[in-house]
Amino acid sequence: MLYDDFYVKSLIQTIEDWPKEGISFRDITPIFSDPKGMRMVVDAYVHRYISTDISHIACIDARGFLIAAVLAYELQKPLILVRKKGKLPGKTISQKYALEYGEAELEIQEGAVKPGDQVLLFDDLIATGGTLFAAIKLLTKQGANIKEVAAIIDLPDLGGSQKLRDSDIPVFSLCAYDGE
Repeated sequence: MLYDDFYVKSLIQTIEDWPKEGISFRDITPIFSDPKGMRMVVDAYVHRYISTDISHIACIDARGFLIAAVLAYELQKPLILVRKKGKLPGKTISQKYALEYGEAELEIQEGAVKPGDQVLLFDDLIATGGTLFAAIKLLTKQGANIKEVAAIIDLPDLGGSQKLRDSDIPVFSLCAYDGE
């Protein structure tokens, strides 16, 4: 199925003043209840990555899990979960990062990746990049190489995608909301 930016954007809802006043939250959950939209999004990523040398797909808690799990299945790649602190069993490594309104912490399991692994890092949205940079540190701390960061939505006005590119990390998103 061909990707249709207009169709996918028509599914994404904007929720004003959530989670706090002044924020325009881009809600991707309607994509999951639209079989055509879900297939379109998944197929776009499958076509992009099917002939690449990625060895693993890592995804960020929680909306990033939804597409990345299907993508890992379709591409027959291991799926690495990057979760909020305290959500993974066993030995983990963690990374703190700054939020607009405080601090948070992400974890992955020790040994989830190893030196030389070629990782696609997936999240639902790229905003300021803080969460993605924390995930990148966790993965590279164990020796993995980040081949690309992928997201459904990029919010370029917030600067995260540019910071990633400035750090020599390729970025791909299906759609962007620039100044909207």
